Amino acid sequence: IGLNLKGLPYELFPVHLLRDGGDQHQPPFRKANPQGLVPVLEHGQRMLRQSMAILEYLDEVWPTPPLLPATARDRQRVRALAQVIACDIHPLNNLRVLQYFEHEWNVPQPERDAWVRHWIDEGFGAIEAMLNDHLSTGQYCEGEIPSIADCCLVPQVYNARRFGVEIDRFPTIARIERACLQLPAFDLARPE
Repeated sequence: IGLNLKGLPYELFPVHLLRDGGDQHQPPFRKANPQGLVPVLEHGQRMLRQSMAILEYLDEVWPTPPLLPATARDRQRVRALAQVIACDIHPLNNLRVLQYFEHEWNVPQPERDAWVRHWIDEGFGAIEAMLNDHLSTGQYCEGEIPSIADCCLVPQVYNARRFGVEIDRFPTIARIERACLQLPAFDLARPE
């Protein structure tokens, strides 16, 4: 999404997370990212890792259009919204956590799904309140220009739907997601 918003050309190399135990666990990918996690962005001779760090790198190297607002106060808010997803929601419903539950603890699928829904509900409840309680929430998480927060929110909404979370209970999140998906930058990044 960030690359699309910046209008930067790129070549996509899909990583199948399940086939043959997951491409991310194979030596070629582990060389690109020793954590065995996606995404990885190769830029020049460097491998860039971690979504938030990659998004901020893109914004620092190619500042137009911005992914972060102009003022420190607004940048802090955007980072806080993004980090609710990147730090508090996503790690708890990440594939490697769910696979650990399955393979190490034999947690049945319904309980794993309930775990995911619980943490998305908790996080989305907080995000909904943060969006509703702020004057600068606009068409997007922060005003009228998509930000890093929107780049994190839209994929997490997709994941929430996958696990049966009722997005309609979060009307501001649902409205922002619809606005984002009207933009080619978001639409072209849909998993399907």
